Amino acid sequence: MEKVKKTVTHLKREIGLFGGVSLVAGMTIGSGIYYLGSTVLQRTNMSMGLALLCWIIGGAISILGGLCFAELGAEMPVTGGMTTYLSKAYHPCVGFINGFSGFLLTGSGSIAALALAAVTPFEEEFVLGEVWLKIIAIAIIVLFTVINLYGVKHASSFQNFSMVVRVIPLILIIFIGIFFGKQSPDLNPGTAFPEGTSFTGAVSLIAFATFASLWAYEGWTNLNTVAGEMKNPRRHLPLAIIISMGFITLVYTLFNLAIYRVIPGEEVNSLIAGGNLYLGTETAYRIMGNFGKWIVMIGMCIGIIGTVNGDCLVFPRTYYAMARGGYFWKKFGELNSHSVPGFSIIMSSAVSIVLVIFNDLQQLTNLLVTTSALLNMMAVIAVLIFRKKYPDMKRPYKVWGGVPVIVLTVIFFAILLGNQFVSDIRSSLIGFAIPVLCVPVYFYFRKKNGGIEYNNDSEAEELENLE
Repeated sequence: MEKVKKTVTHLKREIGLFGGVSLVAGMTIGSGIYYLGSTVLQRTNMSMGLALLCWIIGGAISILGGLCFAELGAEMPVTGGMTTYLSKAYHPCVGFINGFSGFLLTGSGSIAALALAAVTPFEEEFVLGEVWLKIIAIAIIVLFTVINLYGVKHASSFQNFSMVVRVIPLILIIFIGIFFGKQSPDLNPGTAFPEGTSFTGAVSLIAFATFASLWAYEGWTNLNTVAGEMKNPRRHLPLAIIISMGFITLVYTLFNLAIYRVIPGEEVNSLIAGGNLYLGTETAYRIMGNFGKWIVMIGMCIGIIGTVNGDCLVFPRTYYAMARGGYFWKKFGELNSHSVPGFSIIMSSAVSIVLVIFNDLQQLTNLLVTTSALLNMMAVIAVLIFRKKYPDMKRPYKVWGGVPVIVLTVIFFAILLGNQFVSDIRSSLIGFAIPVLCVPVYFYFRKKNGGIEYNNDSEAEELENLE
């Protein structure tokens, strides 16, 4: 008798609380903390005190955003994350914009940028040219594409491992810097402001510097995307976001303070001016020599490729959810024999490889942050819209502090985005243009699929099987 191949139609629930914390921390603690500290310093006129304050503000905004996302995820723990929320809060077109811009830029671009960042610290050590840099970055993407094709359990296990490993160089630098550093950095934030700076000018400067830190904190939105694969999403999803983002904010702030305790201010200036943006590696070298330098570089590399793994795990689930809702090519909505959206994973990585070939690390970072911040702000507003549109929806978790906290979070994002637009018009215009370009593609899929607005069947199946 011929054996009939079983069709897989449901994602497996295999991610627990620690897996959720690992996923958020693993997708957040990547390359950004190692090189964006230099950017934040430059934007604060090399004021170490104000730079630290901006890292704290960036973390606080990300935690507030995470609290809002936790409510969305707890009340609707289905695969698709932000794309699903934006579709139901505003219109399917808005959800599509989030998903398709992720496919074209923010999601695929994040994978590309991280793969490049994992190799860049070794460029000088091994005299790697641009071609070899990109070849190795592409190889990293291919490796984690294959791992993720074999199921969420394998990808999640590596994520747990890399989350622990990536913290080692950060903790090492924090320890040696704070306890063995001999510098007494000037932490007065007032040194950043020229005499006569107005209140508006001061706010603008702080916002400009804080915006640079947001890419290092980016990642708190992604756990919701795999809520459909969590064992107990209503309880564990909010806890995972809150625990991980609080920990990350503390680590980032102490990490930068440790650098300031080891490297004198004037030498920090000259290092950045000379193109050495990885100040953490320099800190380890000054305290422990080449041994410390290599420990940090290897740990940093493993941490960054762990983030690549997390991105390869999370982002394709959005395209899978879009296809299930009728707003992507149907092939993206199929699961392979390991219960993962195999075609989505492959195509996401293919776009990432194209972005690696045609861009460098700095170009990708500048393009990603504006689009991401805009969509994140819209998702925070969606919390209020959901409360209005769906008052009877089960909410096992609600944002601490209520409506004032949600409004305050939106105001923070609006200030940062407005100031970024004024300060960096080119990157901001591109960041805003990508969502606009997604609109005609949305109407193409709407016409192609007979005007289906939203596939509630798949969502209902996931919600029914939560317990």
